[in-house]
Amino acid sequence: MSHPVPPQPDAAHQPDAADRPELAGFRTKPVSFVRRSGRLTDKQKRMWAARHGAYLVDVPRAVARTSVDPEFVLDVEAVFGRRAPLVVEIGSGLGDAVVEAATTDPARDYLAVEVYQPGLAHTIARAERAGAALGQDGLHNLRLVQANAAELLETTLPAGSVDELWVFFPDPWHKARHHKRRLVTAEFAALAARVLRPGGTLRLATDWAEYAEQMVEVLEASADLTNAHGPGVVAPRFERRVLTGFERKAHRAGREIADLEYVRR
Repeated sequence: MSHPVPPQPDAAHQPDAADRPELAGFRTKPVSFVRRSGRLTDKQKRMWAARHGAYLVDVPRAVARTSVDPEFVLDVEAVFGRRAPLVVEIGSGLGDAVVEAATTDPARDYLAVEVYQPGLAHTIARAERAGAALGQDGLHNLRLVQANAAELLETTLPAGSVDELWVFFPDPWHKARHHKRRLVTAEFAALAARVLRPGGTLRLATDWAEYAEQMVEVLEASADLTNAHGPGVVAPRFERRVLTGFERKAHRAGREIADLEYVRR
């Protein structure tokens, strides 16, 4: 690829939390994911070994494996090797949406945020196939970060650096006792507003009606975000959101998809 990721500080040599007073009480709030150690296939292992360095931004860690040192700020232009509009997808899964977008929209840079390594490996393989179809070595405008999204939005991404922020089908944590784990909360709305440039767009989608209602409630309450289609109004389907097997499954189960679109004031 023509724009290699510059070397980042070695996470293995970050200071321990005991030596960092500012990390006291680190992650006192529930995260929106559970740790699971999905295994890579042999083919994914070979792909990862050969190509993860071209895509993965190796952020320095704080304490947990998916944490980010709060003192680290991502130099977006250095990572992509240029200045261009930036789209960030939170919870990129297998890379369906972000790879398609990076392939068909080369004028923008895309940053995929995911905690699970198998999903990242699948995304890299998908990106390699897309690049080969274009006659090039991978996708030059795609990078990946393995990190907890809340930390990335709070300290890692520069304020006002993101043109679009995507959150498609976050875990609904549908049991009432698990609602505290949901990603989209009032705190998330504030973090989203922090990283979005004025006029930037937050796009969300969910197939869980009660979660959609919660999203609307917390986002409408934000002083920094405005519903692009009027107060409380669900957006038309985002045409650039790839139709995945997950979404087809939701349709077969009779669940309607709610798209939401908010603009940073």
